Order: sequence, then C-alpha cells, then structure tokens
Amino acid sequence: MSLQQGKDIDQTAALREVAQELEASFLAEMLKQAGFGESRDSFGGGVGEEQFASLLRAEHARALVERGGIGLAQSLYTALVARGDHLGGGNQ
Repeated sequence: MSLQQGKDIDQTAALREVAQELEASFLAEMLKQAGFGESRDSFGGGVGEEQFASLLRAEHARALVERGGIGLAQSLYTALVARGDHLGGGNQ
C-alpha cells in the first residue's frame, strides 16, 4: 500500500466518523424533542436525573447510529466526499 492510499483510507475513516457524529447529534436532539429522558413527576430522580438525561440521550443516539441509524450519516458522508472532490481534496 502506498503512502497516498494510506492517507486516503485515513481521510475516508475520518469523514465517516464525522458523519456518524453529526447523525448522533441530530438523533440526540430529536430524542430530546420527543421527551426521552425527561424526569417523571412521581418517583423521579430529581436534579441528578435531569443533569444526566442529556448524557443518556447522547449514548442512546450513538447506539442507534452504530446499529445503522436513519441513513443520515451515509448521506452526510457522500456530501462530504463530493465537497472534498469539488474543492480539490482528491479521492476520499
């Protein structure tokens, strides 16, 4: 494997990771808007539960992405690759 091929593989992996992070952020926000992780009126965890609810949503969102997500990461990855090609970033 040449140095250029190794660099392309690293860039591809980095773009996929960025796309997955963006999808996870999007899903976490959607879970928040749907009310996932909100404290209950009775038998709730109080302030502690409220403070850690965002972490729970973020982990659930990452788990969703690891299991295929909603396809947003692939669309983002494709757009990032196309943008890189357009800007002279080479084959990523």
